[in-house]
Amino acid sequence: MIQNSAESRRSRREVIVLGGGPAAHRLADALHARDTNRALRVSVLSEEAHLPYDRVALSTRLAGAVDLTLNPSGVWDSDHVVLHRNTRADAVDTVAKTVTTASGTIHAYDELVFATGSSAPVPDIPGSALARVYRTIDDVDFLAAEVARLADAHGRPARVLVAGGGLLGLEAAGGLARLGADAAIVHSGSWLMSAQLDEGAGQALGRIIAGQGIALHLGTRPRAILTTDDGASVTGVKFSNGQSVASDLVVFAIGIRPRDELAAAAGIALGPRGGIAIGTDCASSVESVWAIGEVASFQGVCTGLVAPANAMAEVVADRLLGGGAEFTSIDDATKLKLSGVDVASFGDALATTENALEIVYADPARGLYQKIVTTNDAKILLGGIFVGDASPYASLRPLLGSALSSEPAAYLSAAGAEAPGDDLPDTALVCSCNNVSVGAVRDAVHGVGGDEPCSTLPALKTCSRAGTQCGSCVPLVKKILETELTKTGATISRALCEHFALSRQELFESVRVLELRSFDDILSRFGTGRGCDVCKPVVASILASQTDAYILDAGRGGLQDTNDRALANMQKDGTYSVVPRIPGGEITPQKLAVIAQVATDFGLYTKITGGQRIDMFGARLDQLPDIWRILVDAGFESGQAYGKALRNVKSCVGSTWCRFGVQDSVSMAIRLELRFRGLRAPHKFKFGVSGCARECAEARGKDIGVIATDMGWNLYVGGNGGFQPTHGQLLATDLDDETLIRYIDRYMMYYIRTADRLQRTARWMEDLDGGIDHVRAVVVEDSLGLADELELAMAAHVDNYEDEWAATLADPERLKRFRSFVNAPDAADPGLARVSERGQLRPATIEERASGKAILLSGTTIPVRSD
Repeated sequence: MIQNSAESRRSRREVIVLGGGPAAHRLADALHARDTNRALRVSVLSEEAHLPYDRVALSTRLAGAVDLTLNPSGVWDSDHVVLHRNTRADAVDTVAKTVTTASGTIHAYDELVFATGSSAPVPDIPGSALARVYRTIDDVDFLAAEVARLADAHGRPARVLVAGGGLLGLEAAGGLARLGADAAIVHSGSWLMSAQLDEGAGQALGRIIAGQGIALHLGTRPRAILTTDDGASVTGVKFSNGQSVASDLVVFAIGIRPRDELAAAAGIALGPRGGIAIGTDCASSVESVWAIGEVASFQGVCTGLVAPANAMAEVVADRLLGGGAEFTSIDDATKLKLSGVDVASFGDALATTENALEIVYADPARGLYQKIVTTNDAKILLGGIFVGDASPYASLRPLLGSALSSEPAAYLSAAGAEAPGDDLPDTALVCSCNNVSVGAVRDAVHGVGGDEPCSTLPALKTCSRAGTQCGSCVPLVKKILETELTKTGATISRALCEHFALSRQELFESVRVLELRSFDDILSRFGTGRGCDVCKPVVASILASQTDAYILDAGRGGLQDTNDRALANMQKDGTYSVVPRIPGGEITPQKLAVIAQVATDFGLYTKITGGQRIDMFGARLDQLPDIWRILVDAGFESGQAYGKALRNVKSCVGSTWCRFGVQDSVSMAIRLELRFRGLRAPHKFKFGVSGCARECAEARGKDIGVIATDMGWNLYVGGNGGFQPTHGQLLATDLDDETLIRYIDRYMMYYIRTADRLQRTARWMEDLDGGIDHVRAVVVEDSLGLADELELAMAAHVDNYEDEWAATLADPERLKRFRSFVNAPDAADPGLARVSERGQLRPATIEERASGKAILLSGTTIPVRSD
């Protein structure tokens, strides 16, 4: 059948995109954003079951089931952009303008875009049927499981040989080594990454990789995969130099092969080395057929890098909407971290330009290599290579093709001096992944074009898209932001508010060192005026973090936000919600019965939250003590849903019940929740503990994420949901219970001491120089010598913890806060209007109040009636 009717084609032009990878995602996103008149209907046909995902970050998935879905994923919820998963295109008819899928469905098109990407080639050698590749999520998931299976079967680490010493090969070998495999690399070049690095850089990189226990076989290639007699299993590999090595698993990552077979069968012209030949308009040799990404051959070259694929997608989006954009060159700049090693190259890194001058700093013993390539007069920057320390890359990359203001050696961080501060031209490219110029970033900072100025780094990243993909340009984006704000006369101040010139971090340390214990003392020492609704809650949080005293005593009640003053969350109608703590989500039937009785007796609306807690809505302020007395007597504690504190520790059932669980995630979750309960921080925070790599507790989306492995626990940090969702980053692997808790202690206390007000852990880590590497140095390696101090601070919190509602109920003076009317303490608020919905009472709308459908509540016991 033909899926797109002629009538629908007349109302909208049909665009079919073949392939569901990053290039297809970028094209769909661009068309979704630009096609405001909805003139196009976009159908993306993807062979994979997954939403389009970040292939560059595939190696991170080796450590666990990481969600690599590309953002924004909401583009697929549009009514004019449709993603067809598990759909393989089998044939293209460029005359009839149709695409036929494997299921026999025929899609008619007006415009066809090939984004079919590439495949990972495996050479036709003996035993190649047993080889694996490193290309997709499914490939990576298989390899992780196979390494574990082989280790169990042989009683030793799996022996894995990776063929290919380029980007993918190094990522694969490093990731498999971190899983415990005995990894080795065979590479046909004389040094690693021979296509991107010169010999000096390749040798420096090789020294570091070999130092990590990964064996290197250079200048040779596999000639045969050796197998058992029945041909069922791999036993080793024979190289072209005659050498043989033992191996249980062989993985090929030797480059890409453009998937151009559909195009070739349809009569579309190919490039000299394969791929669909395109011009600067990204059009193929056939009218209304385009190509983008790895399948596109531009000037005879197919590339597997992100930036060119994104640029091609933007060009095609513009062309389909009537524009004249052009793709004029391939940006092959690369910056990444391979097996923990910084590697970057850009421009004419191999100095192929005639009379090019190379300025090199090499320290083989440290694995450090830095090179800048310039014109013969040392003026114009042509390229560069960095291994071991790639910090100059961010500031040098935008200067490509421009004159340097100082001698080239001054830009090498290995020389020990600060690089010159060149004033970048507006045309310089700051973010090659998203093709964002320096001028575009500056315009976003100042709100040029009528948009709101973007005066913070998160806002600037969102509105300009700079730094939202690989992240290598974020330091430069931040530098541009601060420079532009300074030009406007704005001081780059971290002052807490008009009353405190200190930042939150500075104030925290000052209060800690001087042992100040009241707002008045702190204000008189460091501030002016009387304080405000910005600084008061911050000071309250600082005091709570350092003293663990009852948060409403000694004048601290007036500093708190509304929710903290009531020890409950205020809702839209002025009532409050009650959230008892349920550590790890584990609860007895008896305690469930208590919650059910409380909700029934007080007429509360009940809801199970996404964090495995039970929320009861609709309590009046004066009812809170009565409700909590019942709950406290039953053994419940406050869940701190109202505070900038630990909300919950989510867990799966782990090894206790689940047949896939490898560790007791429930016990660990309960232990963590009882340890960190009540801990006040700059922002609320959440934990998650998953009992295996299937990640049912969604730990990677939490500030602290713990995922079980056969060897212990992997620790992820800095994840969060909310307005700017962020995946946690891997901090440490295979930790025992005590080391895991010790690292979390250090991480949380370091965050509490140094983060800004209302700054979530993800944003805090973004702002730290060095990001996750800096955090790892502090938390794991104790680079600042703070480990003991941070652990003692957390121990003091644990020792001094007191449930806030139990403390409230024990003191009549504290209970006086919970009165609806001070001059009539026994009176209840009579103005609570409710309507029945699905067997419970919810707040009435204005219209429902006016129509007489609402129930007016008063008193304590509330009957529930049906409509």
